[in-house]
Order: sequence, then structure tokens, then C-alpha cells
Amino acid sequence: MASHTDSTDPNATPTPATQAGREGLDALLSRPGKALIGLDFDGTLAPIVADPEQARAHPDAVPALAALAPKVAAVAVVTGRPAGVAVRNGGFAGVPGLEHLVVLGHYGAERWEAVTGTVTAPAPHPGVAAARAELPGLLDRVGAWRGTWIEEKGGRAVAVHTRRATDPQAAFEALREPLTDLATRHGLVVEPGRMVLELRPPGMDKGVALLEYAREIGAGSVLYAGDDLGDLAAYTAVDKLRSAGTPGLLVCSGSDEVAELRERADVVVDGPAGVVRLLRGLAERMR
Repeated sequence: MASHTDSTDPNATPTPATQAGREGLDALLSRPGKALIGLDFDGTLAPIVADPEQARAHPDAVPALAALAPKVAAVAVVTGRPAGVAVRNGGFAGVPGLEHLVVLGHYGAERWEAVTGTVTAPAPHPGVAAARAELPGLLDRVGAWRGTWIEEKGGRAVAVHTRRATDPQAAFEALREPLTDLATRHGLVVEPGRMVLELRPPGMDKGVALLEYAREIGAGSVLYAGDDLGDLAAYTAVDKLRSAGTPGLLVCSGSDEVAELRERADVVVDGPAGVVRLLRGLAERMR
């Protein structure tokens, strides 16, 4: 699927390359009060960095969201991170204009709402702690431990990053099968991403989270922006909504590492800076 890259005009809105995308954009702009804006965090609102703990939202992301959020039905940040971490790293708490922002953390297993400032969540899956306990030994046996990074996700998921390894792609490939075996033994699944393999409970994905929230609020149109393989599920959710009569717009926060997303997107923008320009342009046109 072809896509259109964004303009350098700070208030320009890219023209979607597909008819479905153009219909989605038209619906967002003509009925903003029914629009749901769904956004991934890492790689979409925040630049990708070697150490995930150091990831922070693009400096213009929160001002752009604060300008847009009061004009739409809802803004939902949909992320694999714990909701509280995304809130902290995004700087979302206590911002005027973002009173009704929602963060769906751990693929929807956690929810933070700005209006209350609290996180609600069920008990963690026991398989996550069991798999985490085995990870150091597994990495040592595979011989791919040098430069890899184990990321804790609040007991709800655990990820192994290879971006800082001597050969990131080789380490990634070496770990796929043994991590999949480990996940299976503990009732988990493996979600591959950009130089990262995440172990998490089945049934948790961004598509489920986005679809359930869109239905909960009765969204009349949906925009979803993402950058990684985990966002494909959210793209599929938007496609389901489209087929049921709810217009949608698929945005790729451009990355040459994830061709699948670029091919399915209606619009491709230049990373988090491009996402910010898109959000700012939408806010400017939603008067």
C-alpha cells in the first residue's frame, strides 16, 4: 500500500494515499467531537533510544496533544510499557488540555486516566515472573548476552533488547527460538519488535486495547499512529472498524526497520517529529 510522506509546513496535514485514508481524514476533520486519536509511545511520540529507560516524549508532543485533545472525543496512548512509566516519560500528568487523556498500558491491561491520575489493572500473569527468573541463564547459554538489555514491565511483561549488542540483528535472530520456547512453557507469547523480543500473556495486544476503547466511547472515527510490529494489531483493529462503517486513518511514524507498517499505512510521516506536525496540523484544522 502506497503512502504519502508529510510536508515540512508545520500546519500541513498529509494527504492520505488511499481512499479509505482520505475518508478517515475527512471524518476526523468534519466531526472532531466523535474522533478517537490513538497513539503508540516509543518511536511514535518518543524517539527510539538505546536505553528504553531514557525514552522521553518529543519536546513538542505534549503541547501538540494539549492543543488537539479538547477538540476530539478522546486521545489514547496505547503502549506495551506500564501505564505509569508512559505517563512519567511522556510528561502527561497535570497538563491543561489533557484532562481526559487515557494511557492504555501493557497493551490495555492497565489504564491510567488523567482525570483521576490513577492506574487500574488486574493481577499480573504468574508466567511473567517465572520466565523472567530464567532469562539470565538462557541468555548466557545462547551466548547472546553481551549488550542485551532485559526490560522489566511491571510484572506484566518482560522484554529482551538487542539494539546495544555487537551485532544487534544476529543477537535478535539467535534469541527468537529459545525465547519462544521459554514463553510457551510459561503460557506466554513472544512479540517481536525493533531489536526487541517481548514475552507477555496471550490476548494482550494493541488491537484489542484500541478496539475495546473505541467501542467503549462510541468513536465515530479513529486515527492510529505507530511505528513497530506490535502496532500491526492496532492497524487490523482500525481495518475492522472501517469494515463496520467507522472511518479510520492509519499513520506510520516512519522507520525503514518495519516495512510492513509503511506498506499498510495511509500516511507516512517522519518519525515522532512528523507525528507532532500531523497532530498540530489536525488541531489547526479542527476549529
